[in-house]
Amino acid sequence: MSSRTGTPPLRKPDQVLRHRLARSACEVAGTRHTPGDVLAWMDERAQVQTHEVEVIAFDELDRWGFDRLTGNIQHDTGRFFSVQGLSVETSSGSVGSWTQPIINQPEIGILGILVKEFDGVLHCLMQAKQEPGNVNGVQLSPTVQATRSNYTQAHGGAAVPYLDYFRDFAQHRVLADVLQSEQGTWFYRKRNRNMIVEVDTEVELLDDFQWVTLGQLNALLAHDDAVNMDARTVLSCMPAGFEGAHDTVGDGLAEAIARSCDAYAGSISSSAEVLSWITSRQSEHQISTELIPLRSVRNWRHTEREIHHESGGFFSVMAVRVKTNSREVSGWTQPLIQPHGLGVVAMLVKNVDGVLHALVNARVEPGYLDVVELASTVQCSPETYTKLGMEQHRPPFLDHVLSAEPGRILFDTVLSEEGGRFYHARNRYMVIEVAPDFGGDELPDYRWLTLHQLNGLLQHSRYVNVEARSLIACLRGLR
Repeated sequence: MSSRTGTPPLRKPDQVLRHRLARSACEVAGTRHTPGDVLAWMDERAQVQTHEVEVIAFDELDRWGFDRLTGNIQHDTGRFFSVQGLSVETSSGSVGSWTQPIINQPEIGILGILVKEFDGVLHCLMQAKQEPGNVNGVQLSPTVQATRSNYTQAHGGAAVPYLDYFRDFAQHRVLADVLQSEQGTWFYRKRNRNMIVEVDTEVELLDDFQWVTLGQLNALLAHDDAVNMDARTVLSCMPAGFEGAHDTVGDGLAEAIARSCDAYAGSISSSAEVLSWITSRQSEHQISTELIPLRSVRNWRHTEREIHHESGGFFSVMAVRVKTNSREVSGWTQPLIQPHGLGVVAMLVKNVDGVLHALVNARVEPGYLDVVELASTVQCSPETYTKLGMEQHRPPFLDHVLSAEPGRILFDTVLSEEGGRFYHARNRYMVIEVAPDFGGDELPDYRWLTLHQLNGLLQHSRYVNVEARSLIACLRGLR
């Protein structure tokens, strides 16, 4: 019937996909390159790519400006994004109401990784990409990382390489395709399409692109500022299949990580109980947000070069001029968000009867489309509490994280956030093992979940926030 009607035959599920992913995750030395080779290649691309970033005053912005009525910062085309004000009222946390600047970017972008098998091993096509807010220039990014304004060429520049694989994939195989949120403290209801597409045809390899195994990506995640945020969030959406990839964290922990990915391994809470808990947190917490004119935000000061909170905490809005030879256009200016201080994103994990569990937090942020999303155990900027004189309101478990014994720290790397909207935004990402009898879930907003449960939630939108997705990608690849 399919041949007569022209309808393509139904594809059977790939029963061996998880094994193919596991093999790629185990392949660190590489069939084509080593992790060291990839880092050397990134350094070489950084030398070839011209990328000059200069902090400028707001009145030096070209095609961007402050709206006469609202004070909002916006592009003269009305595309890309705008910086507006947000009014917040909430029953969660120690502050019940406030106003702040926030990025409003309603269009949905594409973050996509193309995968292909070489010598029997799946490889990911990664890009050496400069972003204006990167602290170190080139970082490893997805095959495609583009806003709708970019890939529809609203800037009048060149087309985005490899985009067609993620817009017309009838002849290819989709491994993941899910809308995921961005930072809820800096973005208003922002989402991107996180995609992984497998191809078995020949793919032209452009200069700024390289094929890398999952094992090599896992190794590179342990290097400061090497793998960018957009790559990490897409990797977190990769279907589970990483058992056997953990060979140097100790046999007991390696087995606990592998079993944590197993649907049949025991967990503290059933999947139904986890969903009920999330629903309860959505119902219990109250938050109301409203976009307002940027000129109406309270307790924020506007100078020639930045908009900052009067306490000196949180973040600033600033502007940059960019000159480059490696992007769709050769130069532009734009506003950016500059966080104050190094953030901490940490996950506490424990071995429960041979199964690794992670302590997650149902976290309220004003930019979420829903009330809460699951975050890491700790996600904060400690410096802000000091500047605000609110040390007594430091989040639960922060002191435990900062005083953790070195032998219990399984992962500790400083990683950058998205450099296209944030200037030198970096977090210290940590995974810390605690004793099996460690509590935490006596607090209503915290619950112990297995990796399998988190992997299941990652196949859907608006369950796991972007910082936690980064840490899950790191946790899966622990070596």
